[in-house]
Amino acid sequence: MVRDGYIYGLSLLAVAGLVAWATGGWVWAILPVLLAVFFLWFFRDPGRTIPDAPGLIVSPGDGLVTETAHLNTPQGPRQRISIFLSVFDVHVNRSPIAGRVSSVRYQKGLYLNAMNPDSADRNEQNIVTISGPGCEVTFKQIAGLLARRIVCNLREGDHVERGQRVGLIKFGSRVDVILPAEAELRVKRGERVRGGASVLAVIPEQVAVGTAGGFDRTIETRLPDTEAGGGQ
Repeated sequence: MVRDGYIYGLSLLAVAGLVAWATGGWVWAILPVLLAVFFLWFFRDPGRTIPDAPGLIVSPGDGLVTETAHLNTPQGPRQRISIFLSVFDVHVNRSPIAGRVSSVRYQKGLYLNAMNPDSADRNEQNIVTISGPGCEVTFKQIAGLLARRIVCNLREGDHVERGQRVGLIKFGSRVDVILPAEAELRVKRGERVRGGASVLAVIPEQVAVGTAGGFDRTIETRLPDTEAGGGQ
């Protein structure tokens, strides 16, 4: 569990105890107890099996794929995968690839509904770029209508492993992943993904290098089974 879960949960349980003591009963303490249970559940941090085949890009978060799109950027053509995290999803974020953190940039903004396409550019967000073997991947932690705090534990120059925990977004939110144009997508709109475990895309050149170096030639292209409604 993320530390915030203990902070919120235990604080609310303490409030419930004070309310019960002040009122002489537990009736008025039910609400803070229920909120404490919710926070302890919301900030869960389940373990994940991280795929280790070469060339894989994994999901930075749990949620629903709401868009896959081609982009024209100053650096050239790219692809974007957008993932919506509801309040029922795990909100711990993970690194999509292994590599060096080349950029971490915080951007102030609005708190539009994370399902709104405009939120990708206009909402408060943290933008992290990771340079890995033969490719560069950027992911955005985007605040949503309810989210009011983005946590990122990375700094420029840090080295991260694929699937490593890197932060979280509190409450409903969104993560966008900006991929190289040549990446072969393994997800489509409407599918659910799990942070660190679900493969979003494959970099063909890395797969070829890995195969030549004696790695497993088989790459799983089907998403791992997920449970709907955030029951990870």
